[in-house]
Amino acid sequence: MTTALITGSTAGIGAAFARRLAADGHNLVLVARDTKRLREQATELHDRHGIEAEVLTADLASDDGIDLVADRLADRRNPVDLLVNNAGFGNKGRFLDVSMADELKMLKVHCEAVLRLTAAATGGMRERGRGGVVNVASVAAFVPRGTYGASKAWVVQFTQGAARDLAGSGVRLMALCPGFVRTEFHQRAGMGTDNIPDWMWLDADKLVAVALGDLARGKTLSVPDPRYKVLMGLVKVTPRGLLGGVTSRTGRKYGPQ
Repeated sequence: MTTALITGSTAGIGAAFARRLAADGHNLVLVARDTKRLREQATELHDRHGIEAEVLTADLASDDGIDLVADRLADRRNPVDLLVNNAGFGNKGRFLDVSMADELKMLKVHCEAVLRLTAAATGGMRERGRGGVVNVASVAAFVPRGTYGASKAWVVQFTQGAARDLAGSGVRLMALCPGFVRTEFHQRAGMGTDNIPDWMWLDADKLVAVALGDLARGKTLSVPDPRYKVLMGLVKVTPRGLLGGVTSRTGRKYGPQ
């Protein structure tokens, strides 16, 4: 049986990855900040699917938390075959309305943790000649929209660059770029969702199924829904000046900063 490590595993996209991978027979390493929720999740997945679920409590906004997860990924005796870097959050407010401490915390979780954990995982994967990494980004990566979008753009560029460097090694890397997904994300950031049109919402379990299929096909970028593929196509042909104005208005209305 192979082992998958998922950060931010107790809710949203991370929980959907955990459910799907457990159903497929993978053992799991579940990473989040809330020990109680992690243990409940591990017990449920073990009882339902008969897999082993290891609990790792870590805050990826801290060096100690990143070190703890990186050490687990680098353990050659208990190898991790699939890493899902899913942990993340949004800040409510425009630039300069959000504290610098919160902006730097976002970069720590979205960029530094992704960099260090990907490096920790892929070293052993390359030695074994197999493995995969899914770095969860966002369609916000493709529009000029604050620190959140900038950090997710970094995730996309880093992942695709690393995928090219590791081509032929048996290690696959993919950036996953969903749109709006019904999770705890907006609630935790204090953002209302009543004004988001129904057609923009994605189902986390369906999203994960598409993402894993894209990873198996060797894609380095996954936008897992036709609606958002169309929107991203429009983004590519829209002048940057106009796009910046549109995304600034829609970002204040719908999304994180």
